[in-house]
Amino acid sequence: MNQEALIGIPKAEVLIEALPYMQSFSGKYFVIKYGGQAMVSPELMESVILDMVLLKYIGVKPVLVHGGGKEVSQMMNRLGKKPHFVNGLRVTDDETMEIVEMVLSGKINQQIVSLVNQRGGKAVGLSGRDGEMLQARRKEAELINGKPEGKKVDLGRVGEIIQVNPALIHTVSENGYIPVVSSVGSGLNGECLNINADHAAGEVAVSLKAEKLIVLTDVDGIYRKTESSQEFISSISRREVRGMIMKGEISDGMIPKVESCLMGLDGGVRRTHIVDGRVPHSLILEIFTDAGIGTMVTQ
Repeated sequence: MNQEALIGIPKAEVLIEALPYMQSFSGKYFVIKYGGQAMVSPELMESVILDMVLLKYIGVKPVLVHGGGKEVSQMMNRLGKKPHFVNGLRVTDDETMEIVEMVLSGKINQQIVSLVNQRGGKAVGLSGRDGEMLQARRKEAELINGKPEGKKVDLGRVGEIIQVNPALIHTVSENGYIPVVSSVGSGLNGECLNINADHAAGEVAVSLKAEKLIVLTDVDGIYRKTESSQEFISSISRREVRGMIMKGEISDGMIPKVESCLMGLDGGVRRTHIVDGRVPHSLILEIFTDAGIGTMVTQ
C-alpha cells in the first residue's frame, strides 16, 4: 500500500465514525450559542463558521445565537463607561443599551453573516426584535450570588424572555439559509432589552424543539472540585448541576451557561453541551465523535 493511502486511512475512519451521527441528525435543529474567544480570534471564527457551513450541507439545521460581551465591554471602555456585572449579567442603563444594540445587531451580526457567505454558506442576520422573535420583560432586581441575605441590584434594561416566536427562524432555515440571531429583544412597551445570549439560546432551542443546544465558551466544560485538584466532568445530570450551583461550585459567568442547558432540557431539548470554543472545530469534535470534548448535561 502506498504512503498516501496509509495517511488517508485515519481520515476515512473519522468519517465512518461520524456517519451514524450524520444520519441521525439530518433534518434536526441545532442551536449554537456563539461567544467568548471564538468570536474574537480570526482563526477560531473561521473554524466555527466552517463547522456551521458543514452542518448545513449535511442536512442539519444550525441556528446561531450570539452575544458579544467582550466587544460590548471594549466599546464601553472606549466611550468612558465601566462595565458592571451581577451574577454574570450586564447591568444595562439606557446608554449601555444603545451600545449593546449597535455592537450586537450591527457590527457582530453582519460580520458573522459575511463570513458564512464567504465560506460557501448562506446566512441571514436577524435581531431578536425582528418579527417579535424574542419577547421579554425587564428582569427583576438580582440578588448577588443568589443568597437571600445578599444585596439586590437593579439590572436596568436587562430582559427576561417571556415568549419566543420562531416563525422567522423556520422561514429562513427552510429556505436554505443559516439564521444568525443577536440577543436583543422587545419589551412589553416596545423598548429594546438586553437579553443574556446564553438564556436566549436556551429559549430559542426550546421553541424549535431542537435536537441539541451547544454553548461555546472559554473553558473546557464543567469541573468538580476534589480534595487535591479539579476533576473534569464529561457528562452530568441536571440534578447534579443544580446541586453544584446551590453549593457555589458553579458561579459567576458560568451560571447563565449552565442555566441555558437546564432550561433547554426542561423544555424538551434532547441533549445540551458546554464546549470549549477555543479548540478549533470543537463543534464537529463534540457532535460527530464518540468521545466528544466538552460537558454534556443530560436529563
